[in-house]
Amino acid sequence: MKCPKCGGEIPFYNLKPNCSHCGVNIMYFSQEQGLIRDAKRTELEGAAARMVIARIKAAYIGSKAAIARMVLILGAIAVLMLPFGSVTYSVPFYEKTLSAGLIGIITGFIDGTLLKLPDFLNSSLLAAHTKAFLLPAGVMALLLVVGLVLLALYLIDFLQLEKISRAIRNAALAGAVIALLGQIAVLIMDFANPLPESPAATFKAGFGGFAAAAVWLALFFINRYMLKKGIEPAYRENDIKRRELLRKVRKGEVDLDSLPLPVLESEEERAERMKALEEALKAEEEGKEL
Repeated sequence: MKCPKCGGEIPFYNLKPNCSHCGVNIMYFSQEQGLIRDAKRTELEGAAARMVIARIKAAYIGSKAAIARMVLILGAIAVLMLPFGSVTYSVPFYEKTLSAGLIGIITGFIDGTLLKLPDFLNSSLLAAHTKAFLLPAGVMALLLVVGLVLLALYLIDFLQLEKISRAIRNAALAGAVIALLGQIAVLIMDFANPLPESPAATFKAGFGGFAAAAVWLALFFINRYMLKKGIEPAYRENDIKRRELLRKVRKGEVDLDSLPLPVLESEEERAERMKALEEALKAEEEGKEL
C-alpha cells in the first residue's frame, strides 16, 4: 500500500491511521481528495449543462423572434385543420361531407367515410368527384408530413442552432409553395374545369391552402431573420473552456487531479464565491454568539 499523499510504502501490518513517512491521516486525506475531485468534476459538468440550457433558451425563448417562431411552428400544424376542399355524397339513406382538412380527415376516418373511398372510386356516380377530392387531400397529407418533419427539426434545434434553423427555413418555404400551388390547382379544377353534375356528389374547393401558405411563409421569414441576426447562446465566461477540459478528462488526455480548484474562475465568479464565503462565516459567528 502506498500513501496517497507522499507515495511512501506502508507495510500491510502497519495499522496506524497516519503515514509513517509524512504523518498525514490517510483516511481523512483520501476523503478530502475525493471531495476535491468531485468538486472539479461538478464544475466541469455544470458548465456543460449550462451550455445546453443556454442553447435551449436561444432556440426557443431567447428573443421575441424565437417566441414568434414557436407560435408559428404550432400554427403551421394547426392551420391544416382548415379544409383545402370538400366532397359531399348524397344518396338515398346516406349523406356525408368529407373535407380535406386535418379535422375532416380524422372525422372521416372515425365515422368510416374515408375507408369507403375505394368503393366510391368504382361508382360511376361518385368516381369523378372522389378523384377530385384526392387532390386537396393529397396536398394536405403532404403538408402534414412536412409539418411533422418541421416539428421534429424544431424540437432538436438546440443541438445545432444554425444548421437546423436553416433546415427549418427551407422546409417552411417548401411547405408554403406546396400549399399555394396545391390550393391554386384545386381552384382551377373546381372553376376552370368544372366536374360533370351529379345528383349523388358535389365537390367544393376550400381556401385552407392560402391560410397555410401565409403561415408557412411567415415561418420562413422569421427563420430567415433569426439566421441573419445570428442565434447566439449566452454562455457564461469560461464555460466553453470548461467543456473542452471535460472532454479531455473523459478521454484521459488530462488528469483531473492535476487541475486546480476552482478549475477556471472569472472575476465575477470569484466575487460571488467570496461573498458566499463571507456570508457563511458571518452566519457561523452569529450562531456562536447565540
